[in-house]
Amino acid sequence: MNIAVYCGSNPGADPAFLEAAGTLGTWIGESGNALVYGGSSIGLMGAVSSAVMAAGGEAYGVEPGFFIEAGVAQHNLTELIVVDTMEQRKAKMIELADVFVALPGGVGTLEEISEIMSRQRLRLCLGPCYFLDLDGYYDGLAQLLDTMVQCHFLDPADRKEFVFCPSVEDLIAHLASHELHDCEDLQPVVPESNILCG
Repeated sequence: MNIAVYCGSNPGADPAFLEAAGTLGTWIGESGNALVYGGSSIGLMGAVSSAVMAAGGEAYGVEPGFFIEAGVAQHNLTELIVVDTMEQRKAKMIELADVFVALPGGVGTLEEISEIMSRQRLRLCLGPCYFLDLDGYYDGLAQLLDTMVQCHFLDPADRKEFVFCPSVEDLIAHLASHELHDCEDLQPVVPESNILCG
């Protein structure tokens, strides 16, 4: 399966983040799965892609041309897909991927995985999305989602589709047991609150 990994373009303050990215990349490469990611050679993005390639796996990068011009593109990828905009980058990664993972990252990572959460909620051909909650990095987000459930803005069944993994080993176990689903029979959900009147 194709695993989209969203993560920081810097290594972060905790060396464990970089180590976890490398461990995940090695597993993706050795397990016969493929990486779909943002195409950069720096930070956690570089760590996960380099590990995939070192393990003999396939890595597909999707990156806007202006990042490539800045010299941050990863070399020797299976394929580097060049797009014009960040919106096209997100759309292409969604098109290519079967499952979605957020490692620690900044607002860009949060934006990308938030779109996946929203699309999953609407049953737009996506399965669970996974968060590497290493050292409690995503605890605040998990608490916010629980508050959404308590306030009836998020269905408990949908909340279960957002899986927070406390370690990279736990994340890998979830990915290894992930079953791909046929999207053809899925029907998008339109919440009643989104129906406009007048």
